[in-house]
Amino acid sequence: MAGRAGFVGWLTTVFRIFFPPAELQPADKKLLLLLGAAFFICNYDMTVLSLALPDLQQSFGIAEEDLGKVMGAARLGALPAIFFALLSDRIGRRRLLIVTLLGLSVATGASGLARSTEEFIALQFCARLFTTAEEILSVIYVLEMLPARHRGWGVGFLAAMGGLGSGFASLLYGMVDYLPGGWRALYMIAALPILYIAWLRRLLPETVMFERNASGGLPVIFWQPVLEIFRSHRPEITAIALIALAFWFQITATLGFMSKYLQEIHGYAPQQVSLLFIVAGSLAILGNVAAGSISDRIGRRLTLVAALVVNCAAVIVFYNSAGFLLPLAWIAALFSFFAVDVMVNAVSGELFPTGCRSTASTLRMICVMFAAVAGLAVEGSLFSALGTHAAALSLMSLSSLLAVPVVAVMLRETSNTELR
Repeated sequence: MAGRAGFVGWLTTVFRIFFPPAELQPADKKLLLLLGAAFFICNYDMTVLSLALPDLQQSFGIAEEDLGKVMGAARLGALPAIFFALLSDRIGRRRLLIVTLLGLSVATGASGLARSTEEFIALQFCARLFTTAEEILSVIYVLEMLPARHRGWGVGFLAAMGGLGSGFASLLYGMVDYLPGGWRALYMIAALPILYIAWLRRLLPETVMFERNASGGLPVIFWQPVLEIFRSHRPEITAIALIALAFWFQITATLGFMSKYLQEIHGYAPQQVSLLFIVAGSLAILGNVAAGSISDRIGRRLTLVAALVVNCAAVIVFYNSAGFLLPLAWIAALFSFFAVDVMVNAVSGELFPTGCRSTASTLRMICVMFAAVAGLAVEGSLFSALGTHAAALSLMSLSSLLAVPVVAVMLRETSNTELR
């Protein structure tokens, strides 16, 4: 009986990880759903670019060695997001959330109408600008609105909604051969729901923490949040930057080439890729909520180190295996990626005070962007030198292990700490 009771208790604990904590108020749950819907759309847009890479290559005649550069150029849109972050730390979170969703609606829908590689890159550049700002502001909302003991779970929930967006993109990609306009329809479909969510955002309140901080007076200098970070929080921003650079150098390329690898090396049809992404992704997105909830209990640092190591191993297995190992490695790679993303999102908001929190998160995203662009460019060079994408991506995956000593030595624990 004792063994049975212990098993029931363990099972109850597992289920609690994936459901909203009982202490959350109805207003908190409504806020999470509204913010999660935005994450859904943002991840849908980014997943379409990865899934439809072979279709884009065929439509625009992109050379094999230039694929990484095309994807990297689109990701440069994260750079100007710093201006949204500075505005957010100055005038508030709510207004910027509405603006970013409206901008994303236009950029995403227009991507389906692109007539050349240059036009497509320019539109996806704009989409990345708005998705970067949107995701940062949504995470800041959760960190500033939820109780300290549930912040990790809240950030994990947002990422799980993003995973559902990726799954929906995978589902539609399975029908790409039957949709009017093919891959272009995938972008057009996303435009209207974004406008709807932007309309709903009018119901959002400003965060209490920002209003309390703003009551003391807004900074006179527009760049004040950046100056505060580099004057008073240099060790923290250095640690976050190094982790972002090490991990996202490889993960953008390794995830971005998965659909192409499955179709060209293992002969998967688009429908099979879609099925794999949906089934495996449905399991993997649990990593979002699980990582957030577990880190609320055992700490962000330990959870982050475990996720980094698992991700490196899973990517190497994926690009060097076949048969049943492919979906298993895909699940582990995506599960651990989500876990790392949740941890870095949470920590990069928790380490900094309200007056510069949004700016610090954006600086981290700029590091992510530079690492991603560099990784995609290097992948093209490694492909030319090694002869296969699998060899290039397997070698690149090792870079994420460089983040482990940074977490162990430079990063302080932030779970269950009160924000300033």
